[in-house]
Amino acid sequence: MGFVRKTPAGTYRAVWRDPSGAQRSKSFPTKRDASRFLAEVESTKNHGLYVDPRAGRVRLSDYAATWVAGRASATTTTVRTDSVLRTHVLPRWGSVPLDKIDHSSVQRWVSELNTTRSPATVRKCFHVLAGIMRLAVRDRLLAFNPCEGVQLPAIRRSDTDERTISREAFVSQLLPAVPERHRALVALAGGTGLRWGECAGLRWDAVDLDAEEVQVVRVAVEVAGAVTTKPFPKSRAGRRVVPLPPLVVTALRDHRRRYGQGDAGEVFTNQAGGPVRRTLFRVRVWRPALVRAGLLGKVVQEDESAYRGTWQDEAGREATETFETEAAAVKEVARRASGGLRFHDLRHSYATWLVSDGVPVNDVQRVMGHEQATTTLNLYTHDSGSARTRVRGLFDAFSLPRPADETGSGHENSSEDGL
Repeated sequence: MGFVRKTPAGTYRAVWRDPSGAQRSKSFPTKRDASRFLAEVESTKNHGLYVDPRAGRVRLSDYAATWVAGRASATTTTVRTDSVLRTHVLPRWGSVPLDKIDHSSVQRWVSELNTTRSPATVRKCFHVLAGIMRLAVRDRLLAFNPCEGVQLPAIRRSDTDERTISREAFVSQLLPAVPERHRALVALAGGTGLRWGECAGLRWDAVDLDAEEVQVVRVAVEVAGAVTTKPFPKSRAGRRVVPLPPLVVTALRDHRRRYGQGDAGEVFTNQAGGPVRRTLFRVRVWRPALVRAGLLGKVVQEDESAYRGTWQDEAGREATETFETEAAAVKEVARRASGGLRFHDLRHSYATWLVSDGVPVNDVQRVMGHEQATTTLNLYTHDSGSARTRVRGLFDAFSLPRPADETGSGHENSSEDGL
């Protein structure tokens, strides 16, 4: 049982023993404050919630190392989290003791971040800090988590979240504009809805062209320019069998005949036989293909040695410049144009095509590799316009009754004639 005693300096010291039996003490200006604190200490001990008042003095930067060492996440998640911690969390909170981080300070930090960063980035920064503080509570360094109840900015859909491509444009415009070596890769993504890592990590042992299906059993992971293979997909539902449309079967047959396979049986490789890197693919293959397909900016030949490139910047302003070759014009428009279809939008489009054609959502869910059907509905199905046409068609056989002719017999019995 603890006690309170007066010190020679005139203050009052609360003395108690922690759960391990070690004696602890803390000074207060009045006896009442010391007694109240001592009562709280005894209450937390009785309920198994005791926290050493000095434990929270450790700086966040020191304790963050403990949090990082105890995490078990995928490589890409770890790299992303380390970047957020290093760039946003430690510069603000690294030198602050854990017990000096309060709720209002965290809320103010979140609000300040929101003025310069996207809501998604703000949420990532907050979740890293909250994770560190949550572990500190579990380790009995803090009595409560100051991040609880903090209001976060809402992530709202923008026009860039709704990008899809029609099947007609995909087959007749985009695919012909993709370089031959990578055409089967794009055909596979658009014809099966596979993610980038699932396409890049595909091996021929998982492809059955005769049965027209592909098994998703591994993915390629790219971190800092290095590509490795992970022997399992994103989730349990990600391990699945996906049917191959005829155009994808044809593209894969042609691809195998022309380019063979990688050293480990990879379906897709770069010109040197190595793995396909997403960062380079986007710049060198994907964006230029969008320009050539007429889906991003525009390149027009003015004469034999003049090609005019036109594009819009992030502010929506149109810019134009003349180049000596078509290749130079395409490269510059692809580099400087804002927006454009993303590779992952092929997955969005695929799911939308299936749902618009009446494929049951639970079947779409399995083919897409989602744990829940709500994910399929909320993230990967967008309005294709066909729904509006079908809804209007429900009323084609109906029409409003014609109003009575003011000069006809129907008007003679009107209430106005009876007045």
